[in-house]
Amino acid sequence: MTVAPDRPLTTEITDVLVTHCGLDAETAARNPAASLEELGMDSLALLELSAVVADRWRVRIPEQAGQLSIAGVADLVARRADPPGHTENSVVIDAPLPLVWRVTNDVARWTELFTEYAVAEILEQDGDTVRFRLTMHPDENGVSWSWVSERTADPATRQVRAHRVETGPFEYMRIHWRYDEVPDGTRMTWVQDFAMKPTAPVDNAGMTERINANSRVQLAVIKERIERLHQGGDK
Repeated sequence: MTVAPDRPLTTEITDVLVTHCGLDAETAARNPAASLEELGMDSLALLELSAVVADRWRVRIPEQAGQLSIAGVADLVARRADPPGHTENSVVIDAPLPLVWRVTNDVARWTELFTEYAVAEILEQDGDTVRFRLTMHPDENGVSWSWVSERTADPATRQVRAHRVETGPFEYMRIHWRYDEVPDGTRMTWVQDFAMKPTAPVDNAGMTERINANSRVQLAVIKERIERLHQGGDK
């Protein structure tokens, strides 16, 4: 992230530390990987850094910032200054709304509906609220990502609110499902709002791109599978 033309954020943070916090610029230049504490920044210096960062970038840095290097602080500020992620994707399914609602809210059978999930385990259910664990198929590195989510369905309004309980690389992840009757069947819409943690391997913009791409794939798969089910006589 570049805050001003040709001024990387690490340079901006270094200038703040030198100007406002008493950092010795030569010492910092000789020790680029050193933490702020190792560079001699005490609690008062860190408070001043926090105040300037909050005023300039509207970002709050944690008390543990002293354990970060200048580059680490810059990365943290860049990620938190990044606008939160937001996606909205929809598909029209040639099937009646009651069928689409029933099939897509049967979480225990999501492995038959989505191509990305290897396991969908129901952990707890209370009325229309269900807590469950999803485990994905192994990625290209052989890693199977898994997390716990919770979703509450509202049959009266045909909407579902969901969020990740185990957030993993996300600061938060919230999903809103909407179902609408349209002339060609049922429009199902996914709205996702989220923010990535500073330690995540991708920022908000990068995850937005990934989610948009994956949502289009999964919505197309769901459309095909429910339409096939409907054509087979399931109402």
